[in-house]
Amino acid sequence: RNVVGGRSRITEEDLTSMHYMKAVIKETFRLHPPAPLLIPRESREDAKVMGYDIASGTQVVVNAWAIARDPSCWDKAEEFEPERFLNSSIDVKGLDFEVLPFGAGRRGCPGIMFVTNVIELVVANLVHQFNWEVPGGEVGQQTLNINESNGLSNHREFPLIAIASYDV
Repeated sequence: RNVVGGRSRITEEDLTSMHYMKAVIKETFRLHPPAPLLIPRESREDAKVMGYDIASGTQVVVNAWAIARDPSCWDKAEEFEPERFLNSSIDVKGLDFEVLPFGAGRRGCPGIMFVTNVIELVVANLVHQFNWEVPGGEVGQQTLNINESNGLSNHREFPLIAIASYDV
């Protein structure tokens, strides 16, 4: 709220100063990619990947969920720590192979720039406009069930119930 002063709406220009919020969004995409398995690809030629032989014509599926939780890439890989992105150039837009929530290259999500900008703007305005709490007033990971239900897309096993209040 300090970034925008007394204004009621957050603009795209304001987002450049919201480093922690951007780190939270990146960390959310790292731990909870929208599609845990990327679009299958076919090997055009024989290849060896990490000691495995991949024959030409083999269908390969990239597990973005597992890559983003690889302990050889991330300290405390299973923990939600947005601070890991504050002094890091790693991004979720397909250029860094440590985290690929939208894929990469020619087969990556064509709307990646649009969707990341929209998510940042929506989250910033929701946080700016409302005060949030969970039912019962308790806040903390111990009161929220954040388990995922696995499938073609990631979604919560149980719905998140949050109460928004507005100060007039």
